[in-house]
Amino acid sequence: MTFKRADRVADLIKAELSDILLRQIRDPRIGLLTITDVKMSDDLRSAKIYLVQMGKDKLDAELQAGLEKAKGFLKRELGKRLNLRYMPDVFFFYDKSFEYGSRIDRLLMEIHEKDKTNTQEDH
Repeated sequence: MTFKRADRVADLIKAELSDILLRQIRDPRIGLLTITDVKMSDDLRSAKIYLVQMGKDKLDAELQAGLEKAKGFLKRELGKRLNLRYMPDVFFFYDKSFEYGSRIDRLLMEIHEKDKTNTQEDH
């Protein structure tokens, strides 16, 4: 199975960016977040970074503003660590798949509670 260079670079960016956000960012607006995926363009000129904020179904405006403000620093630090000829532009997006997953979990819990209530009424 062969991997495209863009996929390998995306994995590197995900790992390094997670480390930078954990250890070097001091902005209080950037709290607990998880990078779920990085999608690179084939020419390695842009990186779409998908993330979720812990315990939230949407990104806070403050977090988004903090990430936008830190974008230059993040790009510079990634450039130091990755040794790429050209450092891609980074864009941050909320990963909606987690919102979808939590909605499914809520619906399943409601169904389970209804079944539990119906079972108790039958006895």
